[in-house]
Amino acid sequence: MKVKTILVSQPEPKMENSPYLRLIEKEKVKVDFRPFIHVEGVEAKNVRQQKIDLKDYTAIILTSRNSVDHFFRIAEEMRFKVPDTMKYFCQSEAVAYYLQKYVVYRKRKIYVGKRNFSELLHLFKKYKEESYLLPSSDVLKPSIPEALNELEINWDRGIFYKTVISDLSDLRNVYYDVLVFFSPSGIESLLKNFPDFEQKDTRIAVFGNSTVVAATDAGLRIDIKAPTPETPSMTMALQKYITSVNKK
Repeated sequence: MKVKTILVSQPEPKMENSPYLRLIEKEKVKVDFRPFIHVEGVEAKNVRQQKIDLKDYTAIILTSRNSVDHFFRIAEEMRFKVPDTMKYFCQSEAVAYYLQKYVVYRKRKIYVGKRNFSELLHLFKKYKEESYLLPSSDVLKPSIPEALNELEINWDRGIFYKTVISDLSDLRNVYYDVLVFFSPSGIESLLKNFPDFEQKDTRIAVFGNSTVVAATDAGLRIDIKAPTPETPSMTMALQKYITSVNKK
């Protein structure tokens, strides 16, 4: 069956040259964006209940833009003035760049990984004397605390925000040829919103191994996967699939 409509379970990209725009123009398909999950901040009193006192830390581990936003939100709610000496360890350049929203970049000690959390580990080894705080969601890859514990550094995790399932009830009678997922939480949201969901001719596209596992465990048929050596991005995987089925 040909693909004419796609629903991406994420917010619409803000960049003007989004690869989804090129996909729309080239394949003449309709692409809608709808977050299946969203983030809600945890109140400062709940952070205190986790026995987190911001003045106890000399370094912050930032894995996403959400972690940046919610660290500084909690600091403001706690009336904690973040010292200029604070060190920031950012998982990627994108996270480090986003940090400029809150600090003067050139005047701070900022250490950056390339993309994956594992690429920060050598920096933690280098600065073992620091007291690290990892502001995170309630959902965290087990590999992150495991890696930090193996290093035997002084670190704490604080749950500063939570991943919440969005209300999708308005989509109950809306049909799409392809549903695109980027996390196990997206799959969970689909099944919570539509417990009687029947896949039938709907194609499921998934990004990442953990999403593949979640979709498979949910009994869904996976039609499109990324990343692969041939299609490292989701838009490339969609392009390849659409080109294949639409030309028939």
